[in-house]
Amino acid sequence: MPKQSIQELRKRAKAVIAENPEGIRYTALRAQISAESPETPGNTIHNAIWNLQEIFPKEIAKPSRGLFKPVNCAGDESVVVGDTEQVAPTGQKVLESEFYEPFAQWLKNDLDEVTDVAPLGGSIMKSKWGTPDVIGVYKPLAGNLIKFPLEIVSAEIKIDPHAPVVAFGQAIAYRLFSSKTYVAMPTKLMDEDLSRLESLCMLFGVGLVLFDLDKSNPKFQIRVRAQRFSPDMFYVNEFADRLKLYDAHVFEELFG
Repeated sequence: MPKQSIQELRKRAKAVIAENPEGIRYTALRAQISAESPETPGNTIHNAIWNLQEIFPKEIAKPSRGLFKPVNCAGDESVVVGDTEQVAPTGQKVLESEFYEPFAQWLKNDLDEVTDVAPLGGSIMKSKWGTPDVIGVYKPLAGNLIKFPLEIVSAEIKIDPHAPVVAFGQAIAYRLFSSKTYVAMPTKLMDEDLSRLESLCMLFGVGLVLFDLDKSNPKFQIRVRAQRFSPDMFYVNEFADRLKLYDAHVFEELFG
């Protein structure tokens, strides 16, 4: 095969990635294209394929370092996203999503952990690794004399008192791209589960908040304050890219 142009190489690379729904590593992709076009210099191939996720953001994703996947296979579509329902002590049925906005405002106005915040939930990015129920940022304001780097704060909210382990696991996953993470659980959590969850949160620096299953007055109360950690900047940018793709308005509200 004669030497190929950058456009031809990218077209072929897209086709190869589409043929690998589980993903293909950069090295394997480059090797396959090089074998198909031995007359094309290696540097030319590298220059054509190293940032495909930026050139074709709606077709190609890079969910982890060095791994290319088709966008329709990169969002953990096997995860079933639903809105959990519980019966409050008053007998009223409540939905988990009804607590996202109240918690977001409490995180901003009462806990003062964020300067901007938005409820997300599982309906936006459908990713088991990176879709917090509430996402906020703490960033310098115009009046701050000393500026500081932007921080992402994530929260996982559960109204099912039997799901503390799931909530904690998701909050830990958010540490990939968040400086701080919180878990919010209902106050009717079993004493044994609360004790274990509180100890885990203290050990791993995850914030813990309890609340009543009353959407009009959830009475959020802090049990463990979240510690600050340095996130992995690859996953910070990966999260930002996905958020901008799925909801540009929320992205601009938080990061603009």
